[in-house]
Amino acid sequence: MPVKGARQAIAKDVMSWPGVTTHRHRFGGAEYRLGERREIGHIHGDAVVDIPVPIKIRDEWVAAGRAEPHAVLPEIGAVSVFLREPEDVAHAIELLRISYDLAVKQRSRGA
Repeated sequence: MPVKGARQAIAKDVMSWPGVTTHRHRFGGAEYRLGERREIGHIHGDAVVDIPVPIKIRDEWVAAGRAEPHAVLPEIGAVSVFLREPEDVAHAIELLRISYDLAVKQRSRGA
């Protein structure tokens, strides 16, 4: 069962990071981006957060049990974090922050 209020809690935290904008995700939910283009993740209601990451990181997180392969497209460079328990909200924020930090680092290199 989804964690009630997860979407709002995640939005409050993620939207406090410099340069983050929010947009409607093409498959529903809210998408968080660094600036206007670089997605750092998106959330579907209070149920699941999807986070795009390089495949190497995806494989590391899945192997360590930190995330699950993307729920719909498990072969892509993205993971899903299901929000089943209150701790999952903090964990999703932690992984979104890593995605954000990667995006900031890429941007600073001019990528």
